[in-house]
Amino acid sequence: MYWDDSMTERKSYPSDLTDAQWALIEPVLTAWKAAHPSVSGHKGNYELREIVNAIRYQGRTGVQWDYLPHDLPSKGATYYYFAKWRDDGTDKTIHDLLRWHLREKKKRLADPNLVVLDTQSVHVAAGVSASATGKDAAKRVPGRKRGLAVDVLGLVIPVVVLAASTHDNAAGIARVAAVTEGAVTKALVDQGFKNTVVAHGAGRGIEVDIVERNPAGKGFVPQPKRWIVEQTYGILMFHRRLVRDYEHRPSSSESRVYWAMTDVMSRRLTRAAPSWRWT
Repeated sequence: MYWDDSMTERKSYPSDLTDAQWALIEPVLTAWKAAHPSVSGHKGNYELREIVNAIRYQGRTGVQWDYLPHDLPSKGATYYYFAKWRDDGTDKTIHDLLRWHLREKKKRLADPNLVVLDTQSVHVAAGVSASATGKDAAKRVPGRKRGLAVDVLGLVIPVVVLAASTHDNAAGIARVAAVTEGAVTKALVDQGFKNTVVAHGAGRGIEVDIVERNPAGKGFVPQPKRWIVEQTYGILMFHRRLVRDYEHRPSSSESRVYWAMTDVMSRRLTRAAPSWRWT
């Protein structure tokens, strides 16, 4: 367990960073802190490691901001850094660095050439603005649509959060646009996506294949390579903050996914046991 001089010793939570996990992201946050000095010279009451512990605790348990434990950084301090890192992309920078590290550890190139796209509609919590939500007519879910593009290891490339009323085509186009900066040349999608996404991908040098189900198949039949995105959605559900969309801003919802995957990847890189199996 780690704490600074302004804190008393506390018992660690299962979601806390281990020393090995902190070593993976500490250089990024140390550099960020050096680039953002306080105008008054104040160094802050909390170490950045404890701020990350608070974000991870909330992500894993799903507690409201006001219910963060008293032995973790305050709501104000935690949200300040969460919002800062969301807005300047630090959360995604950490996420992407860990993804590159994990892919290289698996003897793969840093950037994938094939991705799998899919969407998930989730309910929103009370208090989330109606202007940022809608109803998925096909799945009959009022709320938001969470769209992922993952590689064959199930690692998230981009995530896009839109109103649930947004058609899969629009969500697919948004993700195709997000992956064109990398090495992606092919994307697999299900039958919910139409030729509009195929044409948009072709215009950006990405071959989009619509994987159709075998009409003779009954019930759930995993589709080669396509199933990996479903597994990723399942893993994300262990982070209770993602079971429902509690965030007022779609960008905050996207940040929650990056932090959840950062948790997953840091555990894989350090061979730590998944916290949901701990007793």
